Amino acid sequence: MNLKKSFSIAFAVLMIASMLLVACQPQQIEVIKTVVVTEVVEKEGAQVVVTQIVEVTPEPVVVEQPVTLDWNFGTEPPTIDPALATDTTSVDVIHNLFVTLTQFDPVTGEVSPYLATSWENGEDADGSQTWTFHLRDDIPWVKYDPITGETTQVVDADGNPRFVTAFDVEYGAKRTIDPATASDYAYVDYIIKNAEAVNGGAEGVTLDDVGVKALDATTVQFTLQTPAAYFPAIAGMWVNAPQPSWAIDEWAEKWTEAGLINTSGPYVLEAWIHGGELNLVKNPLWVDADNVQIERVHGVMITEASTAFALYENNELDSTGVPLPEMDRVKADPELSQQYLNAPNPCTYYYGFTNNKPPFDDARVRKAFVESIDRQSLIDNVLKGGQVAATSFAPPGIFGAPEPGTVGLPYNPDDAKAQLQAYLDEKGITLADFNAMGITMMHNTSEGHAQIAAAIQQMWKDVLGVDVKVENQEWKVYLQTIKNSTPLEEMPHIWRLGWCADYPDENNWVHEVFNNQSGANRLRRGCVDATCTEVVPLKFDELTVQAQQEADPAKRADLYAEAERLLAAEEAAYAPIYHYTINSVTKPWLTRNFPPLGGVDFFNWKLDMAAKLAAQGK
Repeated sequence: MNLKKSFSIAFAVLMIASMLLVACQPQQIEVIKTVVVTEVVEKEGAQVVVTQIVEVTPEPVVVEQPVTLDWNFGTEPPTIDPALATDTTSVDVIHNLFVTLTQFDPVTGEVSPYLATSWENGEDADGSQTWTFHLRDDIPWVKYDPITGETTQVVDADGNPRFVTAFDVEYGAKRTIDPATASDYAYVDYIIKNAEAVNGGAEGVTLDDVGVKALDATTVQFTLQTPAAYFPAIAGMWVNAPQPSWAIDEWAEKWTEAGLINTSGPYVLEAWIHGGELNLVKNPLWVDADNVQIERVHGVMITEASTAFALYENNELDSTGVPLPEMDRVKADPELSQQYLNAPNPCTYYYGFTNNKPPFDDARVRKAFVESIDRQSLIDNVLKGGQVAATSFAPPGIFGAPEPGTVGLPYNPDDAKAQLQAYLDEKGITLADFNAMGITMMHNTSEGHAQIAAAIQQMWKDVLGVDVKVENQEWKVYLQTIKNSTPLEEMPHIWRLGWCADYPDENNWVHEVFNNQSGANRLRRGCVDATCTEVVPLKFDELTVQAQQEADPAKRADLYAEAERLLAAEEAAYAPIYHYTINSVTKPWLTRNFPPLGGVDFFNWKLDMAAKLAAQGK
């Protein structure tokens, strides 16, 4: 038989395979069937196409899985817009997406350079203070494409690459202050010249009069109403982060969605499935990208602490808080106890009273409810995390904070009964009449908050004989409910919140949270009418302003101590309950920190992906 080769025509390759991502480990690909059309030949006087099917096993292929942190945000972030964020969940995301002027050292809490490399202060002729910040010029604005998975630098209309500038800082701060933005956190900037007047809609002043000005692309200057040594910390807060005006102008409120958002930090927004998950990926154009070891953050939004803890025990979360019912087991377990951390945390858990809603418009009622709370019993029997009983607001470590237990109203059931009885007698009503008012207490949805509420609800029943109805709402809705602009009839009588330090000074506590003219004033202190559109300053409010303006540290501390006493004991405007501690477990393959100030910094954490996959059996 004589076969004569005529010509070759092509190779057609069809690959049928599925590849699993394995971190730094070879994965054997399935046998690949390769169909090869080799040639046309002559066979017995005719042209024949000879087809050969060859099975080829390629060399093992190594595919690396991104170093991935599995994290629980605990709830849906209400926003990731720096101008609008007011809660820790939102700030945690923003801290990883946007650069700020300064940052807190994650260990010491000291203010350190970030976008700003240096700064100095000076005095103006009118007695105001200026702070001038000098910025680096190499941090790019970037945009992530969820379809291609690529991160690219943003360019302007002329095709020029955009870098973060002082003009972006000026825009960001003024956007927060602009009343049209409706930022609930704008009050932290009221120390800036004309910020309070502009934010409050005063006539004769505009955003151009606000004391924030870019002197050039790398220099921004803030002019303050009064001197403040702590201002570099305020300047570095998320509300004063540089913001991308072009993206906000183009997309309005949608600008923070994945695929539209422009960011400047160590991570970019990969995906945000509202109510489901929020994922971050490393920004390859970040100036310090080589030192960002965790490449992806897979963030879920599980509100139930018990569910999150179960995922942790199943190696599906890398770090989480310890649910209250699990505290004893974690401490006793040989393995979990080694993963457990208990440490101070500069936050305070408190119950606010709606001060202009009867019957809590009477200080005697508020005092009765405060003095009925056995904080130490709550800590010993429910919390079990070494928390510190709080009778005032600011925790240890904050400048001007009184020593725990030295200011405020301690547990005193006898006086609590007497205070309530005095109120009932004056009003000519019985306890049954009081209960008929339908006292409500509200918290955001959380197993832990529910357990605390149930314990305190029982204390009020046992000590006062008062029936309190407990309600809860999802976090984003809840924050809107307890704003001081909510109609009074829709406000609960009592509501739960926590406050964590933005910077370590009492100004951030008693003044910014409770001052009824320059602070958030969720308590509705000094309201003239039900809508609280007008307030009368009380002695406490005058003290916090005086302390803000006082230059002598010793005198400032004395003023704050008196302000704390007035608020907690004389007004009994709220019920401080405990100062937080960290009660967390972390897998041995994750090395993380617990910054005392600012949001979590995923970009500083390290994760051994091989050890994690091994524990997961992958």
